[in-house]
Amino acid sequence: VVAIAKNGQKIRRFPKEEMKVTIEQVIKREGLDNVKVIITNNLVVDAAIEYGCDTLIRGIRNGMDYEKEESLATLNEELSGIDTIYIRAGKLGSISSSMVMELHQYNKDITSYVPKEIKELIKK
Repeated sequence: VVAIAKNGQKIRRFPKEEMKVTIEQVIKREGLDNVKVIITNNLVVDAAIEYGCDTLIRGIRNGMDYEKEESLATLNEELSGIDTIYIRAGKLGSISSSMVMELHQYNKDITSYVPKEIKELIKK
């Protein structure tokens, strides 16, 4: 389950419904027929419980992300018993969505940073 949730700390660049459709396109192209994309207005951990998930998978780019995610993971585990696994961004760890958007604004190629479906969404 891929959850699109509200994040009060970030400005949403695209409507949630558009994001959902675009992520579903990427998942379909990748042949992942066992993945569902949802939109939730609840906490991610509550959505995980609702959909019967037993693990949250979160991406981290750097040490600052790790500190934030570790705090969330601890809280989520206390609330639900659900464990969190982190996947590090690797070579893209220094690239933020804001940086990708800025590169796009200056007509730079963002192909190596986002799937082609996301690139098309950004072009709109």
